[in-house]
Amino acid sequence: MSKKFILVSNKNRTVYNFRGDLIAEIKRKGYEVIVTGPNTDNLEQIKTLGVRFYEIPMNKTGINIFSDIKYLLALRKLFKEERPDAMLGYTVKPVIYGAIAAKMARVANINSMITGVGYLFVSKTMKARILRALARILYIIGLKCADHVIFQNRDDLDEFISNGLVKRSKCHVVNGSGVNMAKYTVTSFPDRMTFFMLSRALISKGVREYFKAAKIVKDRYRENVRFMFLGAIENMPDSISKEELEPYIEDGIIDYFGESKNVSEYFDQCSVFVLPSYREGTPRTVLEAMSKGRPIITTDAPGCRSTVLEGQNGYLVPVGNIEKLVEKMEYFIEHPDFVEKMGRASYELCKDRFEVDKVNAAMIRIMNL
Repeated sequence: MSKKFILVSNKNRTVYNFRGDLIAEIKRKGYEVIVTGPNTDNLEQIKTLGVRFYEIPMNKTGINIFSDIKYLLALRKLFKEERPDAMLGYTVKPVIYGAIAAKMARVANINSMITGVGYLFVSKTMKARILRALARILYIIGLKCADHVIFQNRDDLDEFISNGLVKRSKCHVVNGSGVNMAKYTVTSFPDRMTFFMLSRALISKGVREYFKAAKIVKDRYRENVRFMFLGAIENMPDSISKEELEPYIEDGIIDYFGESKNVSEYFDQCSVFVLPSYREGTPRTVLEAMSKGRPIITTDAPGCRSTVLEGQNGYLVPVGNIEKLVEKMEYFIEHPDFVEKMGRASYELCKDRFEVDKVNAAMIRIMNL
């Protein structure tokens, strides 16, 4: 009988885009891999990974006791029926309820991966504060059930430990989810200085800061500079509206491309990649930009700061500081020779720290597979 491994996810697209190489490595270790997801989106792509798939609906945002209990019980049922040798949950609810369900079903090897703390830990609204307090309690319960807790940056690890959410003895750090650099080709830079941001249109990703900085810089440099934005406008508490974005599009400040499965062609069009996020695990989009040989402007925030060696492959700016963001954008405009130099440094840093084979080898070792 072959060994079994269950991967619990909150979004099918992330399984195919971010976990495909890890799944392949787990399969090479002799495991049959089973994946859970909240719906059947991107199912054909997931099946190309050679896995079995179970749809287990979940309420991705907020805490609803009835739907969350239903999700927990469905996971427990799956674990009892499949009897996996090991499991891994990533993102908030798969981490919490996946670990609890696995413990209830007596799974021997329970792994949780904190891929970032997200909207709940960044937002300052009253609703977010209440949900944050509940999430902390649930994290304590869930992570107590886990054998190994994997973080994607040391800031998140230190925060979880200092807040008493998890014991240090079961904690590990890896360099994000890694990036398969073989899938990306370094291409030449455009003639016109072009800044590019790729992310969901969330306030916590720094989209407002990017748009406002773009307007200031565009007013000064006119047709000598271009700003691109690619990413979905989602139905989430943290999302901006299409109406908020439209004036920037109509005034010719932002070239907006909606969503795309082929992001590489957009990296090809840019000179510098920008992510003014408030907090990340390790931002995958930044790693993709680095593998394309692009310099980076991002924030001096958890997860983001680990992708930049200041002044070597890019610059860090304070969270929410539009003035500093404008300053670094203008530096690249005034010193275009640094774009190629810092782009090469980005590629080398990515190769050294974030290449997917190195990250997955660490994951396999931590999970004792």
